[in-house]
Amino acid sequence: MHDTNQQLATLFRSMAELLAAQRANPYRVRAYRRAADSLLEIDEDVAAVAQRNGLEELEGIGRDLAEKIREFLETGTVRAYEELKTPLPPEVKGWATLPGLSDSLVTYLYFRLGIRTVTDLEQLVRSHLLQTMPGFSGSEEILLQAITQLARKSTG
Repeated sequence: MHDTNQQLATLFRSMAELLAAQRANPYRVRAYRRAADSLLEIDEDVAAVAQRNGLEELEGIGRDLAEKIREFLETGTVRAYEELKTPLPPEVKGWATLPGLSDSLVTYLYFRLGIRTVTDLEQLVRSHLLQTMPGFSGSEEILLQAITQLARKSTG
């Protein structure tokens, strides 16, 4: 058994558990579990497979997971895993109760777009970019009213 394969399998299993706990898409959870199993079944070090561009030939490894494997081989970690492990600050997590926002969208806004404050969130909504994002359901106007109320509450 190759250490790298074992480490990646453990990482993918952890990602699957974290995603499952966040009620992520079950297909995505299964994909990480299948990839972990696949990494444990091959007789070759995954680094050698990556070197010959053979990752996507492995059972259950598509382009997205192949990129995560390459990232792990280059950096020793996977950014998506670090994001899953890092909990949102409580005040940001609370945004999921605002009309039209969900836990997964709030997580995306925080980690991928760097939306850290209520002011950042308000600016995003006013830019009309939020309505183009998958997972946003609702009215910008109603959301802005809720953000204004939230801002008032937090400033006292």
